[in-house]
Amino acid sequence: MNRTKKWALIVGGLIVVLVAALILIPRFIDVKKYKPQIEAEVSKATGRTVTLGDDLRLSLFPWAGVSFSDLHLGSLPGFEEKDFVVVKSFDVRVKLFPLLFKDIQVKRFILNGARVILETRKDGRVNWEFKAKPEAGVSQKTPVAVKKPSGDATETGLVLKGLSVGEFAVTDGSVVWLDHGKKTRKEISDISLRLQDVSMDRPVRLTFSARIDKQPFSIRGSLGPFGKALGKGTLPLDLTVGILGQMDVGLKGNVVDPAVRPKFDIDVEVSPFSPRKLLEAMGKAYSVATSDPKVLGLMALKAGIKGDADRVSLSKGVVDLDGSKLNISMEAGNFSNPSVTFTCDLDQIDLDRYLPPPSPEKKVAKQPETAVAPVKKRTDYSSLRKLSLDGAVKIGNLKIKNAKIENVDLKVMGKHGVFDLKPMTLALYQGDLTGQGRLSVQKDVPETTVQLALNSVQAGPLFTDVLKKDFLEGNLKANVDLTMTGDDAKQVKKTLNGTGNLVFKDGAIKGIDLAGMANNVKAAFGLAEKAGETPRTDFSKLEVPFTVTQGLVNTANTTLISPLIRLTASGTADLVSENLDFTVDPKFVGTLKGQEDTQERSGLLVPVLVTGTFSSPKFRPDLERILKQKIEKSLPDLQKQLLPGDGQKAAPQDIGKQIKGLIKGLGN
Repeated sequence: MNRTKKWALIVGGLIVVLVAALILIPRFIDVKKYKPQIEAEVSKATGRTVTLGDDLRLSLFPWAGVSFSDLHLGSLPGFEEKDFVVVKSFDVRVKLFPLLFKDIQVKRFILNGARVILETRKDGRVNWEFKAKPEAGVSQKTPVAVKKPSGDATETGLVLKGLSVGEFAVTDGSVVWLDHGKKTRKEISDISLRLQDVSMDRPVRLTFSARIDKQPFSIRGSLGPFGKALGKGTLPLDLTVGILGQMDVGLKGNVVDPAVRPKFDIDVEVSPFSPRKLLEAMGKAYSVATSDPKVLGLMALKAGIKGDADRVSLSKGVVDLDGSKLNISMEAGNFSNPSVTFTCDLDQIDLDRYLPPPSPEKKVAKQPETAVAPVKKRTDYSSLRKLSLDGAVKIGNLKIKNAKIENVDLKVMGKHGVFDLKPMTLALYQGDLTGQGRLSVQKDVPETTVQLALNSVQAGPLFTDVLKKDFLEGNLKANVDLTMTGDDAKQVKKTLNGTGNLVFKDGAIKGIDLAGMANNVKAAFGLAEKAGETPRTDFSKLEVPFTVTQGLVNTANTTLISPLIRLTASGTADLVSENLDFTVDPKFVGTLKGQEDTQERSGLLVPVLVTGTFSSPKFRPDLERILKQKIEKSLPDLQKQLLPGDGQKAAPQDIGKQIKGLIKGLGN
């Protein structure tokens, strides 16, 4: 017998002995006898109690396998839940010899009834921490440096010669989150995962389903092929994610080097769904009330998303919502201090439909003077201070607060907590608005500046739509420059400062006849018979210059030029208390030449006091000034009566008649 044959027989004999051992050992060794030792060793390693059911089996050839049932891995002492992990049954079969050559051949992998309970105590301790005991002689506080071997799997991926799985199933699983501090419970139940056609050279079909707080969630589709280097290279995917039975999200594209430095290039498409029904399925905490209950009824979107750990971009984004279409693109990077650029182009939207419905006014009980007002929690703007922003927004038709706006075009830029809207242009009511603004959140309280210029805006339709009142019409031109501080309406009103000038041309003030009010006390303030038609005051120009100081609007020289009358007005409007305090001074024009009227106008001019509130203004005559006017007008006649030309004093009865006539004239 030559040497080669001798070694062949020796190797063959060893293989036969090894195979025989692998076949016979499990048959003659009762693994169940070692169950207590297995439980003790696992308990020692994990620091938790471990118990196994009696159905414990071991096989070594031709498939190395282990199966067991009724596994209980206990929770840590001091937690309410007894178990951390429970498994009803587990069965795995793997070929041993191919593993020596990095060829993984799995006949079966079945996990049934796995239940994981994650618990947080009121003091913040959690039951999923596994703290390894420090090695003898090694300080627990001293980190042990571990040299990373060259060619680590995280750099090269796990290189396999082959991979095949016959049956892979995870069924009837569940995960429970318990937070006793927040008194919350969340559960993912009915977890099921099945893989088919598992290999390296063809796509793996995947089916996953679960219920999140009793609401369905699913993933179906394919992944791969994975290639021989798992986690490295290009991984194709084609998946559909079902969310709560209301929305399907399609994901199709590639993930590159998922285990090394992942990059992705994926097309996302969300099929039409109802956001309102989706929110309702998520529970009461996510319900939404809108003025129009039909909005949020239909939405769809699609976009291409590309990026890596440092940068993400969104291109060709299209969002359809209730008949509105938004085209969007965006790029974001440097996520610790985000830098975002974007463009948005919206064809049309009625935002009033999405605003909350008006709530009925509730009478608020007056608090005692000693009551301490609740302290408002300060808003944290630190994230905005880190943000760099560069974007552009266009809107074709916009409706907000019932105002109809067209051709909105604005750019927003900002960094270090300062954001500029510049420029901003839009068209409204046959005119246009241009402006710019700045928001600074560098301090704890936001600071805002606004400059606006309106040109040729039709004031009548604008005020009718926005204020729901038809009281003023005309061609409006305005310039406004304001500053304010705060992030709520009350604080903004208190800190509002600035200047402005409003000019209305060729218009009218409706519901009030200033000429009549100025000429006749009875007609002006409701004591005379009402005419059939609605009173109005036509004007060729109404100019309102104003200043604002800490929420107090002041105008010292408001002027109105009318065919019959000239008016000047001065006073204040308090934006905080919403109180009015104005005086209107009239002056008549002698005739209406050029207006087909040559009648002389004369009589007592009635100064008007405007008080009350924004919602309920009050008009009354300035009696003190009326009396002064009447006395000044009648003084020459009274002097003639008291001192006649012949040097004789007037008779007492004549003086009495003059005084009575003066008093009687106050009512005309």
